[in-house]
Amino acid sequence: MKKIFGFLSVILVLGMFSCKESGTGFRKIDPAVLKDKIAGGWAGKMIGVTYGAPTEFKAGGKTYEDPINWKPEDIKGSIWQDDIYVQLTFLMTMDKFGMDASQKQFQEMLAKAGYPLWHANMQARKNYLDSIFAPLSGNPEYNIHADDIDFQIEADYIGFMCPGMPRTASGIADKIGHIMNYGDGVYGGIFVAALYAEAYFEPDIRKIVKQALRSLPEESDYHKIVEDVIKLHGHYPSDWRAAWQELENKWGDVDICGAGTDFNIDAKLNGAYIVMGLLYGDGDPYKTLEISTRCGQDSDCNPSNALAVLGVINGFSGLPQEMQDGVKAIGDSLFIFTTYSFNSAVQSTYNYALDLISKEGGRVTGNRILIRPQEPVRPRLEVAFPNILFDKKISVFEKGGFRFTGAWKPLEVNYGAGSVPVRQSMYSDRPGDELVLEFSGTGISLTGNLYRDGGKADVYIDGKLHRTIDTYYYFGNQQQPEESMWHIMGLTPGEHKVRLVVKGEKRPESSGTRIYVSSANIFRTGSKKNENFRFSFE
Repeated sequence: MKKIFGFLSVILVLGMFSCKESGTGFRKIDPAVLKDKIAGGWAGKMIGVTYGAPTEFKAGGKTYEDPINWKPEDIKGSIWQDDIYVQLTFLMTMDKFGMDASQKQFQEMLAKAGYPLWHANMQARKNYLDSIFAPLSGNPEYNIHADDIDFQIEADYIGFMCPGMPRTASGIADKIGHIMNYGDGVYGGIFVAALYAEAYFEPDIRKIVKQALRSLPEESDYHKIVEDVIKLHGHYPSDWRAAWQELENKWGDVDICGAGTDFNIDAKLNGAYIVMGLLYGDGDPYKTLEISTRCGQDSDCNPSNALAVLGVINGFSGLPQEMQDGVKAIGDSLFIFTTYSFNSAVQSTYNYALDLISKEGGRVTGNRILIRPQEPVRPRLEVAFPNILFDKKISVFEKGGFRFTGAWKPLEVNYGAGSVPVRQSMYSDRPGDELVLEFSGTGISLTGNLYRDGGKADVYIDGKLHRTIDTYYYFGNQQQPEESMWHIMGLTPGEHKVRLVVKGEKRPESSGTRIYVSSANIFRTGSKKNENFRFSFE
C-alpha cells in the first residue's frame, strides 16, 4: 500500500510541475493547481508575517535567540499587517482603473489610503502631497529611503499573478516599485516577484533562487549579496549562523536609512535573509520560518516572503494542516483598510493571472491553461547612493555645531508616564529665522519633525537655493518625528555650508508654520566595506 501511495504521490507532483506540453512550446498547468499555488502564496505571507511579528527589529546586527512562541491561531493577526494591506491597495487600484493603471493612479491610491506609512512608502505619500509624482517619488533625489525594504514586501501579488512569466512580473514591478523605491529597493520587489514566478514550475529552491537572479542586473549590490548567500550556503551547508556572521561582516553597514545605528531596513540585506531561510530551510516550512526570522532586522517581512515561496511551490494543500486550518478560520475576514479577504484575494489574483497569461500569448480554455514560457530580462542598472558612507550625526544641541538666528526654541517631549521631558528638537515659525551648519563631507540630511503644524522653509547649500521644503505631514492621525526633511548627496568633497530660512508660510491644511530640526547626518564618499571584502575562507 505504501508503494502504491508513493507512486501516486510522484504522479501528483509531476502533474503540479509539468513544464511543457509536448510539441506546443507551452507550459501546462491545471486551473485547480494554479489556484492552489496562488492560495499557498497568500497563505505563506499571512503565516510568515505573524510568525515573525513579535521579533521585528528586536535583533539588529545580531541573530534573534529568544524563544519564538507561534501558534496557528496567531494567523488572525495578519488581518492587521501592513505587509498585506498595502499591496492589496495596489490590487484595488487595478480593480478600479484596470491592470494598465498609471503610476500616478497607483501612487494616488497609496497616498490617500487611510493607514499610516513609514520609510519609502511614507515618503512616496509625502511626495504625492507635494506634487512629486512617480517615478520621481521614489528617486533618491526626493526619497532618502530609496533602498529601503518597502516595495520588497509589497510585490508578492505581482509574482503570484505571473506564473512562469518572470519578464511580465519584472515589467509590472519596475512600474510599481519606482513609486516608492529606486535601484536595489526596486530590485528587491523584482527579485521576490521573480521567485514566485519561477516557483510555479520548479520545485528545487536553489534553482529558483538562481533563476530569479537572472531578473536583476549582475552589477547590482542586490545581485551580489544573493550570490554571496549561495556561496556561503555552499561553504557552510549545515551552519546558517556561521554564514550569517560572514554576511554581516561584509554587508551589515550598507543601510543609508539607519546610518550610524544597528537598525537596517535595507532591501538587499533583508532580501538575503529571505534566501538564507529558503536555502537552509531545506523546504521545511517551520525551519524556513525560524531561520529567516532569527536572521533579525525586519524579521516579520522576511519569513513572510520565504514561506510564500514554499506556498507557491507546494500549494496551499501542501502546507502543514495546522497552517491551513489557521488560514481557513479567517478566510472571509477582511484585511483592514481593504475590500479583500484571503479568499477574495486568491480569487482576484487567479483572475488577473488568467488575464496576464492570455495577454502574454498563453491560452486559457476550459480546464486547460497553457503559459508561454518567458526568459527573464534584466532591468538597467540603478544605484541610489553610489559610494556614500555615513560619517557622523550632529545634534542641534551640540556645542559648535548648528548656529541659530532668531526666535528658535527647544521642543521638549515626554516619552512616557513618569519620564522626564527631554529636548527633542529646535523649532521656529517666525519668517526670516535661520539656522546654519558648516560641515565637511559630500552629503547631508537634515532631520526634523514632519508635523500637522509644519510650515515651509528655503534650504541653501553653499549660498545657492537648493529647494523649498514643506514640513507638513498628517495622515491617518500619523505625524513623523525625527524624519529626514531635506537631503543632498554628491557634493564635491570638502567644506560646505547649509542654511535653512523659515518662510512663515504653509499649505492650507497645515495648522501652523513651524519648522522643527533635530539633527543632521553627514555623509562622505569612499569605498564601502563590501567592495573589497573577502570571506574568511577565501
